[in-house]
Amino acid sequence: MKILHTSDWHVGKVLKGQSRAEEHKQVLAQVIEIAQRERPDLVIVAGDLYDTAAPTPEATRLVTRALTALRRTGADVVAIGGNHDNGAALDALRPWAEAAGITLRGSVRENPDEHVVDGVTAGGERWRLAALPFLSQRYAVRAVEMYTLTPAEANQTYADHLGRVLERLAEGFTEPDRVHLVTAHLTVVGASTGGGERDAHTVLGYAVPATVFPGNAHYVALGHLHRSQRVIGPCPIRYSGSPLAVDFGEQENVGSVTIVEVTATTAARIREVPVPGAVPLRTVRGTLAQLAEIEAPEGWLRVYVREQPRAGLREEVQELLPRALEIRIDPELVPAPGSGTRTAQRAGRSPGELFGDYLDSRGHADEGVRELFDELLEEVEH
Repeated sequence: MKILHTSDWHVGKVLKGQSRAEEHKQVLAQVIEIAQRERPDLVIVAGDLYDTAAPTPEATRLVTRALTALRRTGADVVAIGGNHDNGAALDALRPWAEAAGITLRGSVRENPDEHVVDGVTAGGERWRLAALPFLSQRYAVRAVEMYTLTPAEANQTYADHLGRVLERLAEGFTEPDRVHLVTAHLTVVGASTGGGERDAHTVLGYAVPATVFPGNAHYVALGHLHRSQRVIGPCPIRYSGSPLAVDFGEQENVGSVTIVEVTATTAARIREVPVPGAVPLRTVRGTLAQLAEIEAPEGWLRVYVREQPRAGLREEVQELLPRALEIRIDPELVPAPGSGTRTAQRAGRSPGELFGDYLDSRGHADEGVRELFDELLEEVEH
């Protein structure tokens, strides 16, 4: 059978105030074109369909139309909820999804069998997919209890609970003539973040070892980390990555989907297919004079300005580089804490003196800022 694995669409993403709706339309159109060309038997969307738990009607239309178009290629389509998605809201779309022939699992349900999807390809290859949406730490314990496994103990970790849930979902991975698959939205220890993930859900407490996945799985399709990569483990494990760079921390990532070809008796053959439809993200550095001379690269820009902070600097940079979405003082110019010529001592010092020490420590030489502070202070005091 052939599988198209994608994840982390983040439809509805706004980057520093800039809507990326048109980019998402182009990127998802390319994913659909790849599916039409490759003719997969199964499409897996491994979470984070949306960028926010409250997507706009436009974002909802785009996602539902993309899923429908993928289904119309003849593939079975299975999509799960990610940490950015509203699991309950996705589950509310299940009647629509089922009518369209799409399997949608937004959140973990009380009956574990709902997360086991069976199918057969046109060529007669049988497959079984364990589909696990994102589980927060709060609900991981509840999921274990729902599935009547060993009672959860207070000192068990998130990884323990995830391992138990996956073990329950993979209990049926016993038939030698069936392709066994897993999809989940989580962080695996040792995998590399893409640079734009939500930190709270990638920190150590949320990372699980690759050993939580069953060794007899033919392929594990993961979402959550935005960089396409293989994960070393007891079976073939892979993040498809996001098909577009979600934030400037991901500017080096190459958007792609993963194509997997596998049978019940042969190992998975895996390849990446690039998805180049998004506007590139670029970072440029320099003084105002240098920025005025450069040929601005194509794409949305993050600008590190090699100038001391002052009023109006952002506007000057924006005039030189209209596609600059993020403008910052170059971190190399910001003094380390405590490196100022004087350390402010609070006792006996006026607010103006303390503020002046702060400006000095930050290398801020604009007298207009000091004068404005004095004026505001006088208004507050009188």
